[in-house]
Amino acid sequence: MRFDIAALSQTCAVRPLNGNDLPELLTLCRGNPQYYRHCPPTVSEETLRSDMTALPPGKTAEDRYYLGFWSGERLAAVLDLVLGYPDGETAFIGFFMVAREMQGRGFGSALVEELCAALNQKYRRIRLAYVRDNRQSESFWRKNGFHPTGERLEGERYTAVLTERELAAPQNEI
Repeated sequence: MRFDIAALSQTCAVRPLNGNDLPELLTLCRGNPQYYRHCPPTVSEETLRSDMTALPPGKTAEDRYYLGFWSGERLAAVLDLVLGYPDGETAFIGFFMVAREMQGRGFGSALVEELCAALNQKYRRIRLAYVRDNRQSESFWRKNGFHPTGERLEGERYTAVLTERELAAPQNEI
């Protein structure tokens, strides 16, 4: 059974992003230059197109959702979500970014809470990683209940800190 992406938000329209959305996605991402200072390379249509199709080991396109959250006609947030990774009880956020003009008002935190409520039906935890030196990302994810696991991923350009948030026991199939 496919995941019901409409259940992810009560306030935004949610749909998969595709190549036609690249100009708006690029605008949203370029509005957050601090992220790319910590997590290179600099954003471009080429890097975004690649990100839209990248898969972690052992996963298929059916497990991955690269989603846009639309507030009216405007792209307000983007979420890269992999279900059942790294194990069947875990969902993984590969990327989450909120449009700059929507930040600082609780909008991103509200989306995270809606995501957790929707995933709680099938998953025990949500994992993600942030770049160790990105204090803004660290603060946002800690505020939203994500705690370091003690694991780190050493990359060529940065170190990523793995975090997770425990959800209640799954109740139903998604």
